Parts: sequence; C-alpha cells; structure tokens
Amino acid sequence: MFRLPDMTQKDSEREALYTTTASAHGGRAGHVDSEDGQLNVRLAVPQQLGGEGGVGSTPEQLFAAALGASFQSAMGVAARAESYPEFGVMQVRATVRLIENGDAHDLGVTLDITLPDLERERAQHLVDRGQDICAFSRALKGQIEYRLHDA
Repeated sequence: MFRLPDMTQKDSEREALYTTTASAHGGRAGHVDSEDGQLNVRLAVPQQLGGEGGVGSTPEQLFAAALGASFQSAMGVAARAESYPEFGVMQVRATVRLIENGDAHDLGVTLDITLPDLERERAQHLVDRGQDICAFSRALKGQIEYRLHDA
C-alpha cells in the first residue's frame, strides 16, 4: 500500500525542529519506550495475528493514534491561519489495516474526518490544507484515503 520515502542527503542536512528516539524490546509481544521516558507502552500480539491478545497495544494502534493527532493538529493550524470561525469539535478517526502481501505485509490507512457546523466546501479545504501541512500525510502522500463526513 505505501512505502516510506527514501531519506535524501538534503533531508539529512536540514536542521530538525524536533527529534525523538524510541526503542522496541521483544517485537510485537514486548514493549516500546522513548529515550526521554515519556513513552512506555506494552505490546500484545492480537489473536488475528496468531497471538494471545490480552493487555497491550499494537504498532498499528500507535501509528493510527499518531497519524490522527498529527492530522487534526495540521487542520487546526490551517483553520487558525485562515481565521476560520468556530465550528465545533473536529474529529479525526484513523484506521490502519495490516494486509497480507505474500510473506510481507502492507498497510491500508484511512482518515475519517468530521468537521461539525462547517459548510462542505470549507471543510474540504481544511482537509486539503491538512494534507499539505501534516508531516505524516506528506510522508505518505497518495497512500492515505481521506473521507470527510457531515456532522
């Protein structure tokens, strides 16, 4: 479904605004933590993947959460920059699907977006601007399905 773009020399020479590091311990049945100690998440293999399920998140859940939060923030940046009137609480629901592809896996990614009390054209404009601003959307350009829903 998608591939992360190769990092170019130009990208590696640009100054980062923020850098973080996380480590995985034990793969899908282990845990992940960040270098600064702010993230410490137990992982569990869901029954659908042959695991026991139980308490713990999956890498796909973590990715969905990060993508949804980043995209919602990007739309908020666009709304403030363009002096949008208040339009209620926006919602971004990220769905990440793990899809078998031979002996590998692909991801399917969908964002369901609700912008209450905002006319459709203006709401679509915010979704489009969010795609231009959100770092995840930019990295995954053309690989995310965006669905705008009426409130």
